[in-house]
Amino acid sequence: MSDLDEVIENRTFDEICVGDEAHLEKRLTMEDIKLFAIMSGDVNPAHVDDDFAKSSRFQEVIAHGMWGGALISTVLGTQLPGPGTVYLGQTLRFKAPVRLGDVLKVSVKVLEKDQAHHQITFACRCENQRGDTVIEGEARILAPTKKIRRPRTVMPKVRLTERGRLHEILTAADHPEPMRTAVIHPVDESSIRGAVESAAHRLIIPVLVGPEMKIRAAADSAEVDISGFELVDTPHSHAAAEKAVALARKGSVDALMKGALHTDELLHEVVNRESGLRTERCLSHVMAFDVPTYPRPLLITDAAINIYPKLDQKRDIVQNAIELAHALGNLDPKVAILSAVETINPKIASTLDAAALCKMADRGQITGGTLDGPLAFDNAVSEAAAKTKGIVSPVAGRADILLAPDLEAANMLMKQLSHLADATGAGLVVGARVPIILTSRADDALTRMASCALALLLADQQHRAVASAALKGA
Repeated sequence: MSDLDEVIENRTFDEICVGDEAHLEKRLTMEDIKLFAIMSGDVNPAHVDDDFAKSSRFQEVIAHGMWGGALISTVLGTQLPGPGTVYLGQTLRFKAPVRLGDVLKVSVKVLEKDQAHHQITFACRCENQRGDTVIEGEARILAPTKKIRRPRTVMPKVRLTERGRLHEILTAADHPEPMRTAVIHPVDESSIRGAVESAAHRLIIPVLVGPEMKIRAAADSAEVDISGFELVDTPHSHAAAEKAVALARKGSVDALMKGALHTDELLHEVVNRESGLRTERCLSHVMAFDVPTYPRPLLITDAAINIYPKLDQKRDIVQNAIELAHALGNLDPKVAILSAVETINPKIASTLDAAALCKMADRGQITGGTLDGPLAFDNAVSEAAAKTKGIVSPVAGRADILLAPDLEAANMLMKQLSHLADATGAGLVVGARVPIILTSRADDALTRMASCALALLLADQQHRAVASAALKGA
């Protein structure tokens, strides 16, 4: 049913009984906060200034209190009773902050009916995804006495230059169970807080690996509770990386998450031929970007692992990115193989690699996606640019994955999108036996959670693939 076909219908005073309930669920996004601030004029920096919020008692941006109150009004005005409802009064008690990524369940329940005046008192409650009550109170309304059934008004879509698609990744990860994740050497505030926040959103079950005293000191400094987490004591960061990889090899954890250690130190253990997590493919890094001016998620690879990849490595890099796209629900991602030009030029090696990769896909050496290349960047992301150059392609202008010629090009592309196009992204190392979450001290809570969500989705898909293969073998 399309929006144009939907109707909104009320329940009259006589149709409503004491004990009747109605609910809605809504995830808090930065767009919600910005739009509420624009509408209300409330630009309290606790809500809209990330730098200020980090120094506040909550240490991150939180929702306006009345955002939750507005959701209560939504339930009353659209569901129970619905159209014709007149608000008479509302009391609210704010019990806990609503943080970015929180999913609120908003409930109203009929407490009493005033027959003489057609008034109803409702108990109102907002709970987060952990079941914690964040808002509670009572509302009194004048209920409609006549039946109303109207087409639902279609509101215009509003798009701010914020991170809606990172929230889509979080939403996609709502269903799989959280994965046991070795958080390696989380001895600073940002890494320990990232683990705790991701656990609170049921993305991971942290196994904290590193020097116990330093981890506990970091938790105390960050004012977070780690008492419910398993802690594996090691003497230093190198030993933490080695132990975490061993846990993954045994199947004790489903993913690795980088803490306060160098990426090279972690990957050195991951790629160890005897004790590491290598597969038949090379490792590669994929960044899932939300670009406000682009109508779909954009995966960019590889900006962190392979400096000047050879053709066989590019094959692996493409296949890794395709499998991550599958985990995100895109079963036929369009892969643009980038170069400086869109024609094959023997003097430009990346155009020859692009042609070879496309032929490899034709021969089944790369599966699960649609490849085209070489494509210049504009032709990959702009249908108008592709049309101007006469490029007829199922990929041109509609790319889901961008394969850069080398690490330098990918890195510059990502940073240009971040700093000039207000793009944001969550990254993952793929191609190992388990997903590897690479975090940065500069990452905010939402970016860390989105990276964990990517890993959760990929791990869930890998488990299903193994189970399916086992069933076919049986």
